[in-house]
Amino acid sequence: MRQATGILTIDTRRQGLVDVTDRVVGWVERQGIAEGLLTVFCRHTSASLVIQENAAPAVRRDMEAYFNRLAPESRDYEHDDEGSDDMPAHLKTALTGVQLSIPVLGGVPALGTWQGIYLFEHRTRPHRRELALHLIGA
Repeated sequence: MRQATGILTIDTRRQGLVDVTDRVVGWVERQGIAEGLLTVFCRHTSASLVIQENAAPAVRRDMEAYFNRLAPESRDYEHDDEGSDDMPAHLKTALTGVQLSIPVLGGVPALGTWQGIYLFEHRTRPHRRELALHLIGA
């Protein structure tokens, strides 16, 4: 049994879904572990992780619009230390989550044909985000 850990740094430009699939897959391939389990963990409280369709851009736009309706920007929240997008970002993170567990088969994450790994940036301004990766297997 072997383990590998690493950090991916992702620069976001705006609120929305950022496809990180290729970066995660590339990291896994470089570890030389053929079969195992990958954990991807977002080290933030105002950004999250999702596995979602990676073929139709409309899916991403619809998801972004839905979450903006669900937790709209507002000064009505008690917690608005960093602006009107502060508390909605925390709510969106709570609804989507900060950790993914993905089986690794044949040296690559076992994603479905149309699945991609996305960092979901919930803040309106650019941020530097970190994803902690842990791979265990043989």
